Amino acid sequence: MRESFENIHRIEDMHGANPWRGSIVWSPAKSLFLLTMYGGAMAGCIAFLRWDAILLFAAKTATVLLIGHSVGMHRRLIHRSFDCPKWLEYCLVYAGTLVGLGGPIAMIRTHDFRDWAQRQPQCHDYFAHRQPPLIDAIWQMHCELRLQAPPCLTIEAEVANDPFYRWLDRHWILAHLPWAVAFFVIGGWAWVLWGVCAQVAVTVTGHWLIGYLAHADETRNWQVRGAGVQGRNVSFAGMITMGEAWHNNHHAFPGSARISLYRGQSDPGYRFIRALEGLGLAWNVRLPEHLPHRPQLHWSGGQRRLRADSGPCPVLLRLRGKAA
Repeated sequence: MRESFENIHRIEDMHGANPWRGSIVWSPAKSLFLLTMYGGAMAGCIAFLRWDAILLFAAKTATVLLIGHSVGMHRRLIHRSFDCPKWLEYCLVYAGTLVGLGGPIAMIRTHDFRDWAQRQPQCHDYFAHRQPPLIDAIWQMHCELRLQAPPCLTIEAEVANDPFYRWLDRHWILAHLPWAVAFFVIGGWAWVLWGVCAQVAVTVTGHWLIGYLAHADETRNWQVRGAGVQGRNVSFAGMITMGEAWHNNHHAFPGSARISLYRGQSDPGYRFIRALEGLGLAWNVRLPEHLPHRPQLHWSGGQRRLRADSGPCPVLLRLRGKAA
């Protein structure tokens, strides 16, 4: 039922909440974990430059980005853009944890605070990626922002009280251990260093880089009026990010399971969801034309051709017309 689709409102904008006053502090757990992964990745490159290890790295990286981060963590857990069996949701979200960014509850918290802040007229540079690349990289991958007056965030009980998600959120680093053991048994240290360390080093760094580029300038077709930070499509990264790099589209239609809107925009994450739908493992797949009208959404682009498979063109054209 389309009526079951509602926007997820976890942020309650409390009186006095402030998105720009706060302090950047070092986050020991994620910083030391990432530095360890960098060290392991360099060791793998120096001591174990083998084709089997490199192929393992490529396969695992693509898998955790596609089914884990893009489909499981982002489009399912955070935005609820489609429904699926609980066992499948658990598998997808677990795979998303293997990207190395944190546990499921922490990812929701990080995402929703950033989303809330970017929609304000002004926000801290941490949320907007306004600092030079090196400073922003250190902030995002090794630190956290502690707001002086944050809004209240309430995560839905089905996630916040779920024993599996609570365990995974507390032990997100240990989630890599079974894979490290299995890889060691099969391929020795080469597989551990490439299949765990190099994968995490690349996926975490890549996540930061795409986030930085996706907010780097003012090039856009969709504009959210009143928001101090707008999204930008990073065209060269559409395929390697599983469709997540079409960030201007995502700012416009955050609850959509399909992030690509135009011909030439690859979206493997949406293709995977459609495959699950064909198998009866996904349903209520939400698209841009199913979302409530947003009066603050403004179309500022040209007459670009929509994807041939993006649904009835008049529907999206009507959305553009409303937002013009």
